[in-house]
Amino acid sequence: MSKGNQKRFVDLSVAIESGLPSDPPGMIPEIEYLDHRRGAEQMKLFFPGLRTEDLPAGLGWAVENLRLSTHSGTHLDAPFHYHPTMDRGQPALTIDRIPLEWCYGPGVKLDFSDRPDGYRLTPEDFQQALARIDHHLKPGEIVLIRSGAGPYWGKPEYLSKGCGAGRESTLWLIEQGARVVGTDAWSWDRPLPRIAEEYQKTKNPELIWEAHFAGIEKGYCHLEKLANLDQIPALGFTFICFPVKVRNASAGWVRAVAILDE
Repeated sequence: MSKGNQKRFVDLSVAIESGLPSDPPGMIPEIEYLDHRRGAEQMKLFFPGLRTEDLPAGLGWAVENLRLSTHSGTHLDAPFHYHPTMDRGQPALTIDRIPLEWCYGPGVKLDFSDRPDGYRLTPEDFQQALARIDHHLKPGEIVLIRSGAGPYWGKPEYLSKGCGAGRESTLWLIEQGARVVGTDAWSWDRPLPRIAEEYQKTKNPELIWEAHFAGIEKGYCHLEKLANLDQIPALGFTFICFPVKVRNASAGWVRAVAILDE
């Protein structure tokens, strides 16, 4: 391979970790690690008559058992997560039915990390951010945003950090041809605690999950809990986010990767 054809791969995913305050209580992943000694005991169940001393250093396989949701770690939300229907009445796609071509394409990174926590991004915010990088969105491009929450990953305050999209800005992105968008925050919407505070004051139900509920009108997918967005440029990379195929599920775990030509 010539030097001009070399590729650089940037991992944009967080690791699924046990006990990390990455989610509200009750949603935090739990991982049981079975080490090689316990694995040796398991192997005896598969191979009757096997002795521990028959195995290399008396050790067998290592296995992990996980308790988590499909929304743990870096994941792709399917339209079914938002509502049973999308596109004004059509059955909403579950994660196992998402077209793979949606999950591969040119990436566009927009930086909104200077916005205050809880800020609602408008169509004008996206238009201005695109103007700053001299880019017009094309169908099939995948838009990723730095929300300001990324540096707080793994800390309790992560859940209330960063800005988020609103209904109008989400629909605007879809109208430009985007089918997949993503954020390094816990939610594509504004942080739920911030929305809850505003809802308590206004009692306006239109504030609740407005960007997610935009998928009822126009089906789309979004990524949450991305990482390392500061390590990629605004343009000039290919983005991949194929979800794990969980039957009839509302989301799937993703190893999100940006590929850059060097």
